Amino acid sequence: MSRVSSHPNIGTGKSGRTIGVLGSGDFARSLAIRLVCSGFKVVVGSRNPKRKAGLFPSAAEVTFQAEAVKKTDVIFVAVFREHYSTLCDLADVLAGKILVDVSNNTEVNHHKESNAEYLASLFPACTVVKGFNVVSAWTLQSGARDGNKQVLICSNNQEAKRTVAEIAQVMGFTPVDMGCMSSACEIENIPLRLLPAWKIPILLALGLFLCFFTYNLIRQVIHPYIREQKNKLYKIPIEVVNTTLPCVAYVMLSLVYLPGVLAACSQLYYGTKYRRFPDWLDQWLQHRKQIGLLSFFCAALHAVYSLCLPMRRSHRYQLIETAVKQVMWKKMNIWVEEEVWRMEIYISVGIIALGLLSLLAITSLPSIANSLNWREFSFIQSTLGYIALVISTLHTLTYGWSRAFDENQYKFYLPPTYTLTLLVPCTVILAKVIFILPCIRQRLLRIRRGWEKGRYVKFVLPSATGEYSSGETSSNV
Repeated sequence: MSRVSSHPNIGTGKSGRTIGVLGSGDFARSLAIRLVCSGFKVVVGSRNPKRKAGLFPSAAEVTFQAEAVKKTDVIFVAVFREHYSTLCDLADVLAGKILVDVSNNTEVNHHKESNAEYLASLFPACTVVKGFNVVSAWTLQSGARDGNKQVLICSNNQEAKRTVAEIAQVMGFTPVDMGCMSSACEIENIPLRLLPAWKIPILLALGLFLCFFTYNLIRQVIHPYIREQKNKLYKIPIEVVNTTLPCVAYVMLSLVYLPGVLAACSQLYYGTKYRRFPDWLDQWLQHRKQIGLLSFFCAALHAVYSLCLPMRRSHRYQLIETAVKQVMWKKMNIWVEEEVWRMEIYISVGIIALGLLSLLAITSLPSIANSLNWREFSFIQSTLGYIALVISTLHTLTYGWSRAFDENQYKFYLPPTYTLTLLVPCTVILAKVIFILPCIRQRLLRIRRGWEKGRYVKFVLPSATGEYSSGETSSNV
C-alpha cells in the first residue's frame, strides 16, 4: 500500500469546491457534516428533500437528486447496493462525473463482484472510486482524531483517485492508495472481519485456560471431595480462576518469544536467512503482538482477582476459624519467618512483572510505537520483554518456593500447576542465554547480515615464486 501524496491545487477546503452526496441515511448525514466542517460546499440529493432537509446541517443544500448531480463533478454515492438501480434515470447527467462508492456488504464476498465494480458497470460513462467505507459514521462526525484516520482508496483512474485523496486529506484523514478497482472487494471485506488477527491467539488463550482450569479443578476441588469428603465447590468462581489466570499469562508471554528462538535455530541450522520459515512459524511470528496483549490481559485479571481474595466470605470464615484454633491450642505466636519473606518477595516481584507487561502492552499500540525509533521499540519489546519473562519466572519460583519437594502437593500424583508452567518459559530463557554466548551470537549476526553457509568466495594465495594465484573456497571453512 502506498500513501497518496497531496496535490497543491486543493490544499484546503476553503476553496469552496462543491461536493455532492446522494443519500439521506446516517452515513450521508455524517459525511455532509464533515465536508461542511472542512470548508466544502455540500449539495445533498434526496428523493424527499423537504422531508430530509432538517436532518442535515444548515450550510448543506438539500435538493432533488437530479439537481444535486448537476451542481458538482464529485459525488459520494451513499446508498445501498440494491438501490443503485434507482439512479439509472440519472445516467445522462452523471456522465463524466466521479462517483465515490462508500457502501459495504452484510457478508464477506456476498456478491461475485464488488459494489464498486457493480456501480461502474451500471454507469460506464462515469469514473468510480472506492473509498471511505472503512470509516464509520461516528468517526466522520467527531473527526479523524477520534477514529481510524486511514481512508482506503482504489480506482482504475489515477486522476480520480488523486481528487478523492485530496478531499480526504482536507477532511483530516490519511488516504491510502490500494491500487486499481480489483482491490475494491478486499476493501469492502475489511469492515466485515471481526478481529481477524486475534482469532488464533484468542483460541490459544482459551485452550490454555481450559486446560489449566481443568487441572486446577481436579487438584483443588475434586481431590479433597474424593479423599476427604470436603465440598470445596465455592473455590471455582474465584480461587480456581485466579490460579488459572497467571498460568495462562505466564505461558502466553513465553509463547511471544518462543517463535523467535525457533526462527534463530532455523537460521543457525541452515546457515542462511533467506530460507523461508514454515507457514506455521511464519503465522506464529505475525501473531506475537496479539499473544502478548492477551498475556497482559490475563495478568491484569490475576492482579484484580488477587486483590479481591481477602474480600471473600469464605476467607473471613477461615480467618475466624484459625483464630479460634489458636486460642484453643493456646498459641500466642504463629509467625513463620520463611513464609513472610516468601510472600513479600512473591508480591513485590509480581508487581514489577505486571509493570513491565504494562509497558510492553502500551508500546505495542500503534500511536505509541510510531513515536519510537526502531532501536527504542526493539529494546522495549525484546530486551525488556525477556527481562519481564525472567522476572515472571522468579515470581513463579517464589510462589512455589520449596513446595515442589513436598509430597503432599502431589494430589492424585499430579505435580503442582506452577511446575508445569515453568517448562516453556525456562526453555526460552535457556535458549536466549545460549544465543548470548559470543560464538553463537557472532554467527547469528553474520547470518542476519547476509552471510550464507556453503557460499563460495574468491581468495588469493602467494605461490612459491612469490607471485599471487587465485582460487575458491567455501565461506564456511
